[in-house]
Amino acid sequence: MYTLRISRPEDGAALVDLWRRSVDATHHFLSAEDRKAIDAEVCGFLPHAPVTVAVDENDKPRGFMLIDGTHMEALFIDPEVRGNGIGRQLLQHGLSRHGALTTDVNMQNSQAVGFYQRMGFVEMGRSEVDAQGRPYPLIHLRYAG
Repeated sequence: MYTLRISRPEDGAALVDLWRRSVDATHHFLSAEDRKAIDAEVCGFLPHAPVTVAVDENDKPRGFMLIDGTHMEALFIDPEVRGNGIGRQLLQHGLSRHGALTTDVNMQNSQAVGFYQRMGFVEMGRSEVDAQGRPYPLIHLRYAG
């Protein structure tokens, strides 16, 4: 079990590093150009965003989740510890606070699609492009319990 806490300013570099490693492990479909552009966007906001962080016994971030209203904008897990329940723990925490969560998942990220389906999310629509208009189709999901 990991400890959940709100991110602190000193977590910024570790969260960006975790995001990069997670994306490199799961988002093979991104073009090099888009990966670089998305990285610049993430570096601009993630260190300052109020995310829920899952930390290990040494207070090292191992996963994080960002919820805006009732929409989960991000859920990223350190690839070194993926499969150990961190995503489930973060998601259950978010659901305990918000209940009616929605999220979007890249259609090409089959591991994430399967995870959300196992966790009780159902499809409510699709988009041919991501939120920035890039050619990465999204599945729009809502928690159905």
